[in-house]
Amino acid sequence: MKTEYFNTNKSTWNQKVKIHATSDFYDMDAFKKGTTSLKQYELNALPDVKGKSLLHLQCHFGQDTLSWSRLGAECVGVDISDEGVKLAETLNNELSLDAKFVCCNVLDTSKYIKETFDIVFTSYGVIGWLPDLKPWGKMIAERLNKGGVFYIAEFHPIVWMYDYLDKTPVMRYAYSREEVIYEEEQGTYADETADLLSKTYSWNHGLGEVINALTEAGLHIDYLNEYDESPYNVLPDLVETKSGNYELKEKLYPLVFEIKATKL
Repeated sequence: MKTEYFNTNKSTWNQKVKIHATSDFYDMDAFKKGTTSLKQYELNALPDVKGKSLLHLQCHFGQDTLSWSRLGAECVGVDISDEGVKLAETLNNELSLDAKFVCCNVLDTSKYIKETFDIVFTSYGVIGWLPDLKPWGKMIAERLNKGGVFYIAEFHPIVWMYDYLDKTPVMRYAYSREEVIYEEEQGTYADETADLLSKTYSWNHGLGEVINALTEAGLHIDYLNEYDESPYNVLPDLVETKSGNYELKEKLYPLVFEIKATKL
């Protein structure tokens, strides 16, 4: 059954690639002219990547991977979407960068990539596509050099407790749950008017599950931070802050968390 879930998600993401590539959200023209797609949380956490090897998990069509490459990292990006990887390779060639891309389920990364890296990176809307984080944590540890760093910036688990398909968000899903969540949504977060019926299967993971998956795999948690501000305006009725991020009017719960961990 999980194979069916992954296949459905892959099909949806393949359809999203063309829509996202021409959307204002991803602003491809600005990106090609040199604007980074990376946000302040990850840039602050990984301030010097020059000359370091970096594995980017669930890279979509590679804008972040290529942004790290522009900063001097030796990058490999992984994504489940064939169309995403094709576009990433096209961008890499067009921008004369030297990143590499692999199409596979992120949980199968170690079957396709044998080298180890100084940094493993992933960000924003990634772990919810995985039914179980233990094999994810194990794979991350396998792909890190000794002393290497894992970094994730991700939307907070509380965010995923709500159903956003209607105008008013409704708390509908458990903070952490094993049961799959199936949703059908018109359009996509990058273009709500797009002619696409987005069918997805996802899972909710609490912070304890994320931390335990990493520590059980042998990583040391350097820090866990939670933030009220999101760099993306992808939830209803967010308010722009002075920093250019977005927050809830009432600031009732954090929108983003980040974890930095080291392989000892």
